Amino acid sequence: MSGYRTLPVPDGLDGMRVDAGLAKLLGLSRTAVAALTESGDVVLDGQPAGKSDRLMAGSTLEVTLPEPPRPVQVQAVPVEGLIVLYQDDDIIVVDKPVGVAVHPSPGWTGPTVVGGLAGAGIHVATSGAAERQGVVHRLDVGTTGVMVVAKSESAYSALKHAFKERTVDKLYHALVQGHPDPIKGTIDAPIDRHPKHDYKFAVMANGKPSITHYEVVEAFRAASLLDVHLETGRTHQIRVHFSALHHPCVGDLTYGADPTLAKRLHITRQWLHARTLGFHHPADGQWVSFTSEYPADLANALEQLRAEG
Repeated sequence: MSGYRTLPVPDGLDGMRVDAGLAKLLGLSRTAVAALTESGDVVLDGQPAGKSDRLMAGSTLEVTLPEPPRPVQVQAVPVEGLIVLYQDDDIIVVDKPVGVAVHPSPGWTGPTVVGGLAGAGIHVATSGAAERQGVVHRLDVGTTGVMVVAKSESAYSALKHAFKERTVDKLYHALVQGHPDPIKGTIDAPIDRHPKHDYKFAVMANGKPSITHYEVVEAFRAASLLDVHLETGRTHQIRVHFSALHHPCVGDLTYGADPTLAKRLHITRQWLHARTLGFHHPADGQWVSFTSEYPADLANALEQLRAEG
């Protein structure tokens, strides 16, 4: 998306701030729109617009968009700790270690699942953007656990559809601070980009529908271990939802976790693990399920809490 555009302001955006309205019109983040206004690349009815100016239905926006960044290249490099749990002609299920992104992105120079599979000589589906071929869902860099990648084009289509239709069972284990009340419940709160920090997300009234089901399976003095089933799959969904309840994931300093507790448990990232993934196999429709064991840092933190009584 680049070049010059002229956009009439639709009725639905009447009275909205320029950054919010233009973000919706173009699918950009508010931070990206703010950068455009600061550089004078947003003009409203012939006058340069500020990000906090208000839109009026029927007005004309003129926007000059920068050239898109060049595609990120996949580096075919084996990834230490990336374990293959299962594979056949259609799918490959892996156990993702901490510190590994799912696919390359601007600014990320570390290891990736896509690059690790390529480095191991494993061919995946060519569907999807060049840097994320075969990828049908993602885990954060700091989140470990089970994920599936499509190897065949038919599997890619079937799995993308399954995730969209929410027929995939995604079970996470999360260690959160304190004791959620009730001990079993559903969090139904929309999520969108954080209004001030582009690298974060937040519960926002106009965000995308986001639903998280949870149940406490073990309680400690300072924390609770939860079974978490995701009905939707928004970026940072579990982290955002439990932070909003004032029970952030242990170690998740980005979303308000207590650094003292994290240090005591020797946790340097969010205590969040994709435990089990179940879905209908794209080849024959049979239900399959795969489980990932806790990595050492998460397991050790649990053992320390248990030892403390």
